[in-house]
Amino acid sequence: MLSTGLALAAALLAQDARNTNIPNTDTHFTMPEYKTLAEWEARKAHLRKQILSAAGLLPLPEKTPLNEQIFGRIEQKDYSIEKVLLETLPGYYLGGNLYRTRGRSGKFPGVASPHGHWNYGRLEHQPLGSIPARCQMLARQGHVVFAYDMVGYNDTIQTPHAFGGPAEQLWAFGPLGLQLWNSTRVVDFLQSLPEVDPERIAMTGASGGGTQTFLLSAVDDRVKWSAPVNMLSAIMQGGSPCENAPSLRLRAFNLEFGAMMAPRPLLMVSATGDWTKNTPREEFPAIRRIYELYGKPENVETIQIDAPHNYNQASREAVYRFFGKHILGERDEKKLAERGVRIEKLQDMLALHNRTLPAGALTYDGLFRQWKERAGRQSAAADLNALRERLSFALGAEWPAEVASEIKGEAVVLSRAGRGDRVAGLLAEGRGAPALVVHPDGAAAAKLSGAKRPVLAIDAFQTGSAAAPRDRSHRHFLTFNQSDDANRVQDILTALKFLSGKYPGRIDLTCTGKAAVWCLFAAAVAPVDLKLTADLGSFTGTDQNFIDQFFVPGIQRAGGLDAALKLTAGRR
Repeated sequence: MLSTGLALAAALLAQDARNTNIPNTDTHFTMPEYKTLAEWEARKAHLRKQILSAAGLLPLPEKTPLNEQIFGRIEQKDYSIEKVLLETLPGYYLGGNLYRTRGRSGKFPGVASPHGHWNYGRLEHQPLGSIPARCQMLARQGHVVFAYDMVGYNDTIQTPHAFGGPAEQLWAFGPLGLQLWNSTRVVDFLQSLPEVDPERIAMTGASGGGTQTFLLSAVDDRVKWSAPVNMLSAIMQGGSPCENAPSLRLRAFNLEFGAMMAPRPLLMVSATGDWTKNTPREEFPAIRRIYELYGKPENVETIQIDAPHNYNQASREAVYRFFGKHILGERDEKKLAERGVRIEKLQDMLALHNRTLPAGALTYDGLFRQWKERAGRQSAAADLNALRERLSFALGAEWPAEVASEIKGEAVVLSRAGRGDRVAGLLAEGRGAPALVVHPDGAAAAKLSGAKRPVLAIDAFQTGSAAAPRDRSHRHFLTFNQSDDANRVQDILTALKFLSGKYPGRIDLTCTGKAAVWCLFAAAVAPVDLKLTADLGSFTGTDQNFIDQFFVPGIQRAGGLDAALKLTAGRR
């Protein structure tokens, strides 16, 4: 009887790694081994799209005029400072300060300078960290530097720094994406300045600014030199929402992101008193192995400062020397030492001191609405291949290279190679085209009695015998782990792969109740011949529908229901 088979399947299931191995920001990750450059380049291309998808930037938004406002010039002997407002999206403004070198001629390198979670943002000046000091010194040494805000800091005030609930997550609208987009536009701004050499762009920041540095360097090859400070770690991945967008680190972590800088020059600055304490022994050798694949091990360097979490003078001077050597061709350390730092009054640095945002500046709700509208237009204009790719990244879905299976009588257990997941089910053998049946209550509810062709019913993730405790308590759970609904889609794909390898012919995919939505999205991304039977009922693709019935971060940004229906038009 099928019920006996189901009990056997439950026994075979043991434990699903998705319920027992729950990575988070404090997991100690290990860098995978990449044996060839081709293997790494393929991984790098995938990670680039994963980062952009998590940030809500796949595809990148249209670049509209920055309408830069540059004013309030302060002149010193060998540098100047100006206030800046950039319109990085229509009606959305990024604030910052532009430090220019004076008394020199020619084209100068540009440096993007994001700050970390200091109390005073880009204006923080204290022994453990000073953004004005590093920008001033870099300008005096011969760079043009733009120090700019995190969202919710200083002059960039149209959103809080930490924001976003389930609706925003559906559209991948959050602080990480806005900051990554702002950084992209900062490079545009630096390249547009007449005195900047657009081919010589560098970037440096510490802590949260270090995260911004290695993320932009990972996805934007215009950054030619990178110095993330006290953030590239195997034991801590970032604590703020601006560093932890949902789906960002699915089967990935920061060292891989940092290694995407290769073979461009990278300086890894670490501290003995924070989560980069192991860098000389662990993180640096791991990233250096990637540089070795390019034959450029000399292009990655490291230095560790005996200090707590910081971007202090010793760390700053390490970056001055690195940029001096690689960008300016200057190796005289005396010329690159920090000296004579002058700190201006806060009111002389803030772009919105005694000013208001420009006319037409959006509210938070207006900005979110615009984000959705622009995303909707991009999805409507996309071809089917682009839609399939975007949905696949939002779901974190993969078509397995192989599926391990164990079959005892009617009971079957499936698992993707190397993933540790377990999909239990019931398999009725027969002749003819195979069928996959998915019921929201699991295989036992599928009622397969009397089947004359091969029919597989599965316990999709957390249904039937697969229901099990899953610790979702970590506040950045979705950064590292797929949602339950995304895992259900993956289990359907795993089952489809198993059937396609075992039985010839088109697969009938039949789903009932709320499982119909799971199957629709699985069918939308599955690279196999199938016919879908699934009644969506009241599911019309609204944000509330997705929140209540199929919660997957980024799914609306990727095209949502309309994209899935387009992709399955010939399969229903």
